[in-house]
Amino acid sequence: MNELLQNHLFATHAIAASASVTLATALTYPLDTIKTLIQVGSGPSKQLTATQLLNRVQNLSGNSGLYSGLGWLTYGRILGLGSRFGVYEILSAFYKDGREDNYVYVSEAFMAGMAAGVAESLLSSPFEILKVRSQVNSASRVTSTTPITEKRIVAPVVTRLLHGYTPDMKALNHSDGLLSILNAKHPNMIGALQEYPWMMTGSGRLPSVCDVRKASDIISLEGWGALWRGLRSGIARDSVFCGIFFSSWQFLHQAMLNWKAVGMDPPPRSDEEIGPLSPLAVSVAAGVSGTLAAAASHSFDTAKSRSECAVLPKFISMERRLLKWKVPGKRFEKLTGIHPADRNLLYRGIWVRTARSGLASFLIVGSYFLAIDHFVSY
Repeated sequence: MNELLQNHLFATHAIAASASVTLATALTYPLDTIKTLIQVGSGPSKQLTATQLLNRVQNLSGNSGLYSGLGWLTYGRILGLGSRFGVYEILSAFYKDGREDNYVYVSEAFMAGMAAGVAESLLSSPFEILKVRSQVNSASRVTSTTPITEKRIVAPVVTRLLHGYTPDMKALNHSDGLLSILNAKHPNMIGALQEYPWMMTGSGRLPSVCDVRKASDIISLEGWGALWRGLRSGIARDSVFCGIFFSSWQFLHQAMLNWKAVGMDPPPRSDEEIGPLSPLAVSVAAGVSGTLAAAASHSFDTAKSRSECAVLPKFISMERRLLKWKVPGKRFEKLTGIHPADRNLLYRGIWVRTARSGLASFLIVGSYFLAIDHFVSY
């Protein structure tokens, strides 16, 4: 009987957590879309505003474009937040073991949070790249210059790497014209050019990120490793975020407990004697902690978002490994996955992300407590 009740209690908490994450993600997702577009669309001399991007998405994709990739982020959030809080609870239980007051110090919460962030990044990264590319596609106008009669002629290499993609035949004909000055002319130069992966667009440029946004296309063209593109910056972002989130949340939680204990007679000897805080107070503390954590980790989030929008086919990755290509940048940039060209762009969209993170943290914790109270009452 006790085992049945424990299983029921675990299922109740799992359902409540999943529902709260889904609700918070859906309500704050438009802010995440605007944040991502600001990060990947801005340049050193071009700074996009939230109003400009909002109008662009609505003109190209309608209001539904603000929710492009919502499903991928929801799946990633459920797994990522589950691992975040799960790892943190395990490590914090290890810290509290043997202590009478059942207390976790702020420094211990920070270290446990950093470890939890690493686990979250590893699980949520494949979903995040699909989410980011769906968001970019909602604000991109893709036009094809290939005549309809020529779309039937597709090189075998293109069909293997990108299903349903058609190269630009006009650019291929132009490339063939540039090579026509050679003495020994190939009998089928256009067909030969199409056999090279780097000529898929007809101009030697890589395919647009809008053409490589599906999971099957990413795996086929860029390989399985592309699903963890920007892993270094992702680990740095999530470890810093979770470390600051849990340490600041622990600090605020303890401060509110001390405030509640003022005037109690007799003075409480432990936190258990003070009693639990109200769900609203805990939710506000989570919202403030989420805002601080987002501000501290935003530069790594920008680096990850920009790296996920770079199409890097498998043959280029292989060439870099064979040529022992060195990653550009300083030692800290190499360690955290920041590209030197993005140094002046790392804080683009920081206000949107801090607002979204604070609101999402408040909604997740608040709706979780409401759901638990609702289920327990029944």
